[in-house]
Amino acid sequence: MLQRPAAGSIAGLSPTPEQLGRRARRAWLLFAGVALAIIAAALYGAGLYGRAVEVDALAAQGRTDANLKVALLRAVLENPRALPLLLSEDQQVHDALAARSAAAIDVLNRKLEGLVSGTKASVLYVTGTNGLAVASSNWREPTSFVGNDYGFRAYFSRAMQTGTAEYFALGNVSKRPGLYISRRVGSASAPLGVVVVKMEFDQLEADWHEANRPAYVSDEHGVVLITSVPSWRFMTTAPLAGATLAEIRDSQQFGDAPLVPLPIARPETLSADVSIVHAITPGGSDGEYLRLSTPVASTPWRLDYLVPAEAPIAAAQREMRLLALGVIGPLIGLAAYLLWRRQSAQMRIAAEQATRAELERRVVERTEDLSRARDRLQAEITDHRSTEAKLQVVQQELVQANRLAILGQVAAGVAHEINQPVATIRAYADNARVFLDRKQTAPAGENLGAIAALTERIGTITEELKTFARKGRTAAEPVELRGVIEGAVVLLRSRFAGRLDALEITLPPPALKVMGNRVRLEQVLINLFQNALEALNGRDGARVEVSVEERDGVVLSVSDNGPGIPPAILKSLFTPFNTSKEKGLGLGLVISKDIVADYGGRIEVASGAEGTRFTIHLAKAA
Repeated sequence: MLQRPAAGSIAGLSPTPEQLGRRARRAWLLFAGVALAIIAAALYGAGLYGRAVEVDALAAQGRTDANLKVALLRAVLENPRALPLLLSEDQQVHDALAARSAAAIDVLNRKLEGLVSGTKASVLYVTGTNGLAVASSNWREPTSFVGNDYGFRAYFSRAMQTGTAEYFALGNVSKRPGLYISRRVGSASAPLGVVVVKMEFDQLEADWHEANRPAYVSDEHGVVLITSVPSWRFMTTAPLAGATLAEIRDSQQFGDAPLVPLPIARPETLSADVSIVHAITPGGSDGEYLRLSTPVASTPWRLDYLVPAEAPIAAAQREMRLLALGVIGPLIGLAAYLLWRRQSAQMRIAAEQATRAELERRVVERTEDLSRARDRLQAEITDHRSTEAKLQVVQQELVQANRLAILGQVAAGVAHEINQPVATIRAYADNARVFLDRKQTAPAGENLGAIAALTERIGTITEELKTFARKGRTAAEPVELRGVIEGAVVLLRSRFAGRLDALEITLPPPALKVMGNRVRLEQVLINLFQNALEALNGRDGARVEVSVEERDGVVLSVSDNGPGIPPAILKSLFTPFNTSKEKGLGLGLVISKDIVADYGGRIEVASGAEGTRFTIHLAKAA
């Protein structure tokens, strides 16, 4: 025998293509991992950079807008602040508080009324040392402040003590929020009363609201006083301490406002005056905002300005990430190309070496194989002749076995199909005997007539089977479907006496005809009706619904509300000898399917815990 040379002696120490392929796969996996890590790091870094740049831009613009709002607020505050100072030195105010005469108070009322109409103040009024309003700019209106007691208000008590006060509160008469600026009339040792001007910020809030960016002013306790979002008024920037909350409640500063925190959460502080928050806007949407906070000069207030940041930041991040991909993508592609080119050169050299080694090996193997093939060919010729003789014997045995199987199936089918009419004949015969014993000849005669018809039917079935054995299936012809359904029910009436009430049949019109044979179609319906009634045996509320409709031919449905067919039986339902009945042969549905198929139709079944539905599709007769 020829000796086969070793592959190593031919190929030397060079790596094989398989080894190079494995190395290449590992290199590509490593390259993919590194590339993905670089891309992920670049995208993450670009996102952070884009976010930082956009936040700085939004903060710069937001600071400008916030400073403008603060300047506007201060301008609105400055005008009414001068009124209490001037009125506290006015002689008519002194006269009205000192004399309390009707004429002096009337003059003062008219003066206050004229001052309000020429300024942006909401109302001007003067109180005595006891807090009762003596004169007011709204003295003509039903909601006049004249005569009301304001001694409990902090702006009154502070003005009496220190000479001046500013106090933001909800009006106890008007129920409108505003800033109360008060000043004492007279000296601390001999006070005459207090001058109060109320400033409302409706126009300012309306101007802020038009910008469509939430802005609000909060006091030293964090209670929102002025806001472009009306629903946020008298909410708090943080939960109030118990003592502070009780003090505010006692002073009735904000009426019965709930003083709950603003719908702003998860602040991310970027600097002393800038943070990123999540706020729920009045529309109900949760968004990310850049919050800028700045103090309002000459007041203990702070203004917070929210700039929508989610969409701009997302756009900036997307732009920077696309830019990063645009830079990194070509570099990674170039690196991949260089790696592929190097591996391709190595693979080409290894393939040429392997081809030479493989050619030498095949020459040696072919020489050896030809020697062995000659010996095998002679042995195969001998085996072939012996196998051919055995094959002829096996073929004859298979033909005989096939004939016996067909004979057994046909015999079982004949027994199954005749069993139904025979059972019905037995029931009619028993009924006829009972009628004869009772001397009721007319019902007995009807039963005997039915027995004769069933006997004729058995003959028709056996004749049909002989016809099938001799020349195939019976040719299809137009058949009234209504008569087929009624005939099947008649055959089941005696066997299922007292249980046919479960059948709910919607009969088709007499003119509806299908292609088939009446006897064979009755066999199909008898099988389906019988299976449904047996499945419902002993169940309360048993119901079998039979309906017919015209849809792409004629569709007949038989549905029951029984327990359903077990999944193991359902998978091979139309397989011969597959049954869940103790005495069943498992051929009824197989024969029914073949009968329907002979006339160009089909049977479908659906079963579950709520029952089983058989659907028969038949060709409609023209």
